Amino acid sequence: MSQHTTAQPSGHYIGGEWTDGSGSETFASENPATGETLSTFQRGTEDDVDAALEAAENAFEKWRSLSYIDRAEYLWEIYHELRDRHEELGEIVSKECGKEISEGKADVTEAWHMVEWAAGNARHPHGDVVPSEVAGKDAYMRRKPRGVIGCITPWNFPVAIPFWHMAIALVEGNTVVWKPAEQTSWCGQIIAEMFEDAGIPDGVFNLVQGYGDAGAAITDDGRVDTVLFTGSAEVGHEIAGTVGGEPGKLAACEMGGKNGIIVTEEADLDIAVHSAIMSSFKTTGQRCVSSERLIVHTDVYDAFKERFVDLAEDIAVGDPLEESTFMGPAIEADHVKKIRSHNELAVEEGAEVLVDRFELEADEIPEGHAEGHWVGPFVYEIEYDTDLRCLKEECFGPHVALLEYDGDIDRALEIHNDTPYGLAGAIVSEDYRQLNAFRDRAEIGLAYANLPCIGAEVQLPFGGVKKSGNGYPSAREAIEAVTERTAWTMNNSEEIEMAQGLSADITTNED
Repeated sequence: MSQHTTAQPSGHYIGGEWTDGSGSETFASENPATGETLSTFQRGTEDDVDAALEAAENAFEKWRSLSYIDRAEYLWEIYHELRDRHEELGEIVSKECGKEISEGKADVTEAWHMVEWAAGNARHPHGDVVPSEVAGKDAYMRRKPRGVIGCITPWNFPVAIPFWHMAIALVEGNTVVWKPAEQTSWCGQIIAEMFEDAGIPDGVFNLVQGYGDAGAAITDDGRVDTVLFTGSAEVGHEIAGTVGGEPGKLAACEMGGKNGIIVTEEADLDIAVHSAIMSSFKTTGQRCVSSERLIVHTDVYDAFKERFVDLAEDIAVGDPLEESTFMGPAIEADHVKKIRSHNELAVEEGAEVLVDRFELEADEIPEGHAEGHWVGPFVYEIEYDTDLRCLKEECFGPHVALLEYDGDIDRALEIHNDTPYGLAGAIVSEDYRQLNAFRDRAEIGLAYANLPCIGAEVQLPFGGVKKSGNGYPSAREAIEAVTERTAWTMNNSEEIEMAQGLSADITTNED
C-alpha cells in the first residue's frame, strides 16, 4: 500500500496487473506548498490506453453478468478502507493538492459517502413499472450498462470525484478506464491499490497515469461508450464536441463557473459575510463552485464591503497541514501566473483594488515553504458592465469582484445571470419571495439560500448549465450517463391488441 514517497517510478494498473507501460518518459507529483517531489510516475502512451481499453472491453460481459449486489460487494471493501485510512489519506490529499487539512479529510469523507450511496443503491429498486393502454400488456423501464466508461478527473478533489464517476459506473455493470489528473497521481495510485486489494476482477478497473494526450486517447477511442469528465471548460467543450459527433456515444462533462452570490437589502450580514468568505477562499478559490462575483444591494453594500475586506485582509494563508490554516497554496506555478493575469485584467478594466495579497509578505510564508506556489486573496470593486471580461472569465483562484446594485431582485438576477457559465450560486436574504425568485430564475445547476455556494452532498444532483456542463456527474444523474434505458413491453393475452386503437387485423386480397 502506497503510504510514503517512492524513488522508483510507479506504473499503470491494466488488466489486473501493474505495468510500466510502453513509454520511457516519467513525470513527478509535487507538493504545491513546498515544491518537493512526492513521487514519480510512468507517463502513459496511446499504446497503454489501447491496452487498458482492450482489457476493459474483454472484462465487460462477465462483469455485467454479475448481480448489482455482487458488484457492489467490491465497493464495500473500498468503503471500509476509505474510512479506516481517513486521517492518513486526508493528509496525502493535502500534501498533493494543497488543500488545508480539514478539506483534505473532507475529500476522503466525500469519497466514502459516494461509495456508500452507489453500493447501497444496489439493493434499492431499479426500473419502473409503466401503465399500458392495453390491459393485457405489462410495460417496464429497465436499465443496462453502456459498456466501457472513460473517466477523466481533476486535481482539486483527487479522491472524491473519481469515486463520483467510478463507483456508480461499476455498480451499474460498466468497466472503467481512468486517467487521474497528473498533479495528483499519488492519490490515483492509492485508489488503484484499493481496487486491487478489493479483488475486483481483472480488466474491470484500469488506471493509466499521464497527461492530456492520454486522456484524449481515452475519450477519442470508439470502444469508449461514455466519457465522464470533470475539469476545465476548454477541455470539456472539446471533448463534448468530439464525442457529440459519434452516434451512440455520450459525454457527461462538468466544468467550471463564474459563480455569484447575491446579497439583498434583506440579508443577515453575519450569514452573508461568512458565506462569501467560505465560497471565495476555501481551496484557495480553486473549486469549480467558488464565488468570484459578490452582487450586493446598495443599502448594505458599505457595511458588507467593510466586513468582507477586513476578513480577506486577515485570512490565514499557510501550511495546509496545519489546522490553523484557512487557505493553502495554488496548485502549481503556471496557475499562479494565470491568477496574476486575471488580477491584472481586472485592474486594466477599471477595478478599484480593495485587497491585494497576491504576493504574500515574507513572514506570511511558512518556514521551509519558500518554493511553494503561494498566493493570497485579491478583492476589487468595479461598476457592473456586461462587456467586462473580468466578470465573465473564470479565474479559478482567490479573485473576487464586489458589484453594487440598486433596485429589486430582478436587477440582481440580471447581473447574476450575465455570464456564459451556470454552475453554482447563492442568495442571502430573509425575504422568502427573493429566495424563491432566485431558486426559480437563477441560471445555475446548484442553488443555495443563506449558505455558501460550496459544499455539495453526494446524493444531490451536481452539475450546471450553459458552459458549465450538462448536469450528469452525481448520484441518480450519473446513472443516466452510464446506462441505457430499455422500454420492455410484454403481452399476457392470447390475442394481440395495439395501443392508440391501431388495428391488429391482418387482411389479405381474399378478404
